[in-house]
Amino acid sequence: MLMRFNIYILLAVIVTFYASASFAAPAAETGLPLQTGGLAMHGTPALPADFSHFPYADPAARQGGTVTYGTVGTFDGLNPFIIRGFRTTARGLFADTQFGSMVFETLMQRSQDEAFTLYPLLAKSYSLNNARTIMRFTLNPAARFADGRPVSADDILFTCNLLKNEGRPPFNSYMKQIARLEKLSSDTVQFTFSPPINRELPLIIASIMPVLPRHALTRARFAENNLTPILGSGPYLIDKIEAGQSINYRRNPDYWGKDLPVNRGFNNFDNVRIRYFRNENALFEAFKKGDIDVFVENNANRWRTAYNFPALSQGRVIKAAFDKGTPAAQIGFVFNTRRAVFADRRVRAALAAVFDFDWINRNFYDNIYQRTIGFWDGTILSAVGRAANERERRLLAPWPALVSPAIMAGQVIPPPNAADNSRKQAEKAWDLLQQAGFTRKANIIFTPDAQPFRFEIMCQTLEEEKLALAYQRFLRRLGVTALVRTVDDSQYQNRLSNFDYDMIIGKLSASLSPGSEQMNRWGSASRRIKGSFNYAGAAEPALDAIIAAMIEARSEEDFISTVRALDRILMAQHYYVPLYHLPQQWVAYKADLHHPDKTPLYGFRLPAWWQQ
Repeated sequence: MLMRFNIYILLAVIVTFYASASFAAPAAETGLPLQTGGLAMHGTPALPADFSHFPYADPAARQGGTVTYGTVGTFDGLNPFIIRGFRTTARGLFADTQFGSMVFETLMQRSQDEAFTLYPLLAKSYSLNNARTIMRFTLNPAARFADGRPVSADDILFTCNLLKNEGRPPFNSYMKQIARLEKLSSDTVQFTFSPPINRELPLIIASIMPVLPRHALTRARFAENNLTPILGSGPYLIDKIEAGQSINYRRNPDYWGKDLPVNRGFNNFDNVRIRYFRNENALFEAFKKGDIDVFVENNANRWRTAYNFPALSQGRVIKAAFDKGTPAAQIGFVFNTRRAVFADRRVRAALAAVFDFDWINRNFYDNIYQRTIGFWDGTILSAVGRAANERERRLLAPWPALVSPAIMAGQVIPPPNAADNSRKQAEKAWDLLQQAGFTRKANIIFTPDAQPFRFEIMCQTLEEEKLALAYQRFLRRLGVTALVRTVDDSQYQNRLSNFDYDMIIGKLSASLSPGSEQMNRWGSASRRIKGSFNYAGAAEPALDAIIAAMIEARSEEDFISTVRALDRILMAQHYYVPLYHLPQQWVAYKADLHHPDKTPLYGFRLPAWWQQ
């Protein structure tokens, strides 16, 4: 998940908020057991309370040097917490899936080698009741903002109030689930959560809520997405900015948390530079020239054929493949069901049926990709190849017509698209369209309101455009017109945030611990919230109910069953035409860079690399 927030700082609101705070006794006197180690969503943490470092980091890694990364896009601000900066904020500030959190920190740090387990960061200890309705945090007394001021309970109250009132989704909704936030002492706060019970919420609050400085931020300043840095407590300071082109981070020599177990072996470079490029081709050319130190590859053809430049043959660049144990990200053509023409799932199923993945994989990628099936492909959470168990059947019983018998039986492998089968798929698609009220004249398909069936596929990159043009040809055989339009990054992000598209090629990351973020992807409420990840516009009561059951699951067996039930609904609704995934993570990098021997469950971690 990308994590960004919005914040208000109104004195009157803060006073009102503080007025509700009560000062209570320490944890031992109120029956909440004090914990100093990890906190797992299900089961127990893998690491003991006195662990010295994460197993996928090397505490002996060399400190120093400079690394230059690259990314596609642009930026016009440094505030990752407001809706205006949601998609146009500089990378690396907070909860960046690739570059980490260099400026802002959370109460606890998520382990990348466990499904969903947290370990102390800004918080020294926590207390949590069995129902997970009350959680208490005591801050590490050493925690400091970059200006040397201590991180305090007041800063937590201040931040929560800001996020609640101006946070972008889904973070404002998380804050609104806090019924009461109490300051118990200068370094201790207690959260009481509103019903209904969300057993994941305490972990979400602990791991995605930044703690911002009350003393160095105003409401007016916070509401801006400009190039003035906001003070954080993290390991790096913003050193130099070229608007839209690059941002340089300098390691804070006085960083308070450098010796914490969650930080040993991380943040090894003295300087981190992130450069911006118009497209991936320009980024790759910069890497070949030596202007970029690391290139994360996601193009199979380029990986096979384009790494023939001198730096590689001379040993100055290394190609590496990393194995990970998490589900493949879901990449696919996404139907925007807010558009009336895609509201009927039979229409979506029809258009999905004519997509010829085998042709694309063979002609574009030399069969190097694997097709993604379902939303937790290749893991124990996937419903593919598994018949629904009794728990799943009970969960889905209120909606007997929602999931087909084949999907309930786990029989959801897409058929190969050989020539004969392509004709069969086209016939199947036409049958579905007729059932939905479509007609055909002179090989042109018309919608139920007698309009030619046409829509636009909005693309962001040339690679997406190539895929869309191929899909356009498949659809044309059926009599459907798809217009392909590639737009620049700023226009794309604006239209994406406002759901102003018919179809896109969307991407959703996947984890072994899906939870509340699924509401932001598939929940009915998120259909109308600008900037949500509900690209498809899903609004299905069964999805709301199953996601709620998944969040509240207490046993591992119940959790797995609810995720599989969710997987079945999503496949049955045909929101995505699934594309493909690589069997490994591919990275090319300069030979003077090194990484730990162990790759964690969630894949390689650039913040744990170093320069020899």
